[in-house]
Amino acid sequence: MGDDRGSSTGVVLSFLTGAALGAVAALLLAPQSGRESREQLRGYARRAEGDLHDLAGRAGEALEEIIDEGKEFVQAKKSVLREAFEAGREAMQHERDRMRNDG
Repeated sequence: MGDDRGSSTGVVLSFLTGAALGAVAALLLAPQSGRESREQLRGYARRAEGDLHDLAGRAGEALEEIIDEGKEFVQAKKSVLREAFEAGREAMQHERDRMRNDG
């Protein structure tokens, strides 16, 4: 499940990088004034900033989910260990009682 999140993030970052490189190439090759190019670059930068904020938000949510899953896992294992310890303690007490009664 964690691998899916990692590959999704990689795809999004690759897409954003490709989009940025494409925008730069288009600006360098397009016949327009410097002012128009700067305005177009500002627009690309604003969109990229918004996309990065969205990506960071999704990454934060995914991290919180992973932390919650980890806490649940630890709690489940603590419960299993607690039950196993208690069963061992009861078995040991039962064996002591049996040995006292046999002796």
